[in-house]
Amino acid sequence: MKPPQRIIVFFVAASSIWCLLAEFYGLCTMRTFTIYILLPATAVLVAWAIFDRMRGDGALWRGFVIGSIAGFVAAIAYDLFRLPFVALNIMPLYKVFPRFGAMILGQPIEQSHYSLAAQLIGWTYHFSNGITFGIMYIALIGEARSRTWLWGIALAAGLELAMLFTPYPQFFGIPVTARFVALTMAAHIIFGAVMGLLSKSWAIRWNLNSLTSPLTNH
Repeated sequence: MKPPQRIIVFFVAASSIWCLLAEFYGLCTMRTFTIYILLPATAVLVAWAIFDRMRGDGALWRGFVIGSIAGFVAAIAYDLFRLPFVALNIMPLYKVFPRFGAMILGQPIEQSHYSLAAQLIGWTYHFSNGITFGIMYIALIGEARSRTWLWGIALAAGLELAMLFTPYPQFFGIPVTARFVALTMAAHIIFGAVMGLLSKSWAIRWNLNSLTSPLTNH
């Protein structure tokens, strides 16, 4: 991707996390941001990537696909690392996800029982963050095959540190203890490592002069 494209892609993809920040800082509700900004921005980004594959040089499409899948797989690794701590009741690390869904649906944040819709939408939003972080990562570093995968860890750790200084912990009633910080930082390092390694590996395999990804090129 060319630098101007990368800047635009980065900020459009960032609308996913801005959705939450807008609520934290009282700019608008998460529901309003989702309907009027996040969903249209997502549609524009997907359409732009498809158009680039069909009519452009394919660089934006390539970065979009690599970033999306790397971010999604990294989010799965992130959650799998945290799963034992949740299963053993050491820390309720998944409790915010249905709250995301409730906020998007315009429901009370704290409920005794969250609907299936709130659960599904909340988890979907969580994974949308993983996907868009992957896209933002590619937009930041440019050509992943010529960059060290350690930049993935740097981005993920930086995002986590930044989030700790937002109202996020207080908003969801999360005590910022040493154990919480260590655990969540370890999870983000894993996220960043998986994202960085997968992005670099796939970028090396995906020929810059081909629109066909390694998954379909047999």
